[in-house]
Amino acid sequence: MKQMIDQPLFVFVAAMAAQWLAAFVGETIRRRKVTQAEWEDFNVVRTTALTLLALIIGFTFSMAVSRYDLRKSYEEAEANAIGTEFVRADLAPAADAAKIRTLLASYLKQRIAFYETGESAQDAGRAMQATQTEMWASAARVANAAPTPTSALLASGMNDVLNAQGYAQAAWWNRIPLPAWMLMALVAIACNLLMGYGEKTANRSNLVILPVIVAIAFALIADIDSPRGGFIQVQPQNLIALQRSLAS
Repeated sequence: MKQMIDQPLFVFVAAMAAQWLAAFVGETIRRRKVTQAEWEDFNVVRTTALTLLALIIGFTFSMAVSRYDLRKSYEEAEANAIGTEFVRADLAPAADAAKIRTLLASYLKQRIAFYETGESAQDAGRAMQATQTEMWASAARVANAAPTPTSALLASGMNDVLNAQGYAQAAWWNRIPLPAWMLMALVAIACNLLMGYGEKTANRSNLVILPVIVAIAFALIADIDSPRGGFIQVQPQNLIALQRSLAS
């Protein structure tokens, strides 16, 4: 199910089809004549349902945007942590400093690949973990060999690098809950059922307007909420800028 939500085009098509079908069913089941008083009560119910749908879509859109912003901020935090530790490598002896910088450069390349190519495959994931282990071992060796405030600062910076990756990964896993999607879909289907039931003309093109609008909103939410699918993705611009800066 999550893989389907990661595809905004699929979300649009599925939402459009389900809502239009609900509107058609609503129009079909209205057989008997309805009095003016009943129409007034029905209009109150329909307006309330549409208002609820708008509130749920707005709330869900806000959730998606906040998660997108969080992923961007953690990408920036990763770049800052790696860049700071690269500078702090001067606090280590020359041989250890060169090794730490080499490891950080390799790790930076791996993190850029994570953002650009998707979640690492199993081999790539093991390679990144191996690099993290080696980076920490190098910083810990310097700190243990000379337990001074400067070596502690080096170890602390390496800890920030590792923590930044964990925070970023947690942000990529933090998605809109599936029950929220289900609730939003059920309310949208119910609204279109009411729209179809309340349609008084024979022009069924009127029943397409709401499904199209809501389906576009669903697709946009899915696009923003998905770290991999769709067109709106977090680009590792800060990590790439850091890589260029270190290369120069």
